[in-house]
Amino acid sequence: MKVNTTARHCELDPEDRLFVQQRLERLLRYFRDPRDLMEAHVVVGAEKYRHSAEITLKLRRGEVVSREEADAPRAAIELAAERLEGQIRRLKEKRQSRKRDGHVREIPASVDSVTEDEEALEEFFDEPAEPSGNGGMVKEE
Repeated sequence: MKVNTTARHCELDPEDRLFVQQRLERLLRYFRDPRDLMEAHVVVGAEKYRHSAEITLKLRRGEVVSREEADAPRAAIELAAERLEGQIRRLKEKRQSRKRDGHVREIPASVDSVTEDEEALEEFFDEPAEPSGNGGMVKEE
């Protein structure tokens, strides 16, 4: 996974950048294929005493974004990553529940029900047709 970090109005230490990389790699456990998580962009900004972190994940099927604020940049990154993890977990659970609910299994017919159905059809088709005066195909003379 490719991680881009941007610092606005502040400087990010190499330790903070390493923390971002390690924290976002923990999100890979929610994906079967690591290639589903294509790219991450982390923007850390500072305004007076507040630090904000915005994390955008580009997935194979769309994007997931989270924004958080805290007193320290590392705390803001951690809060944003937690929120992102919750969003990904909810998406995964929703997808799995749809697969479980939408998939209807056909129950194989039991031997008794098949024979009963066949007997009913045989009785229906084996009954002699009533002769009709003007529409019968076989004409008796």
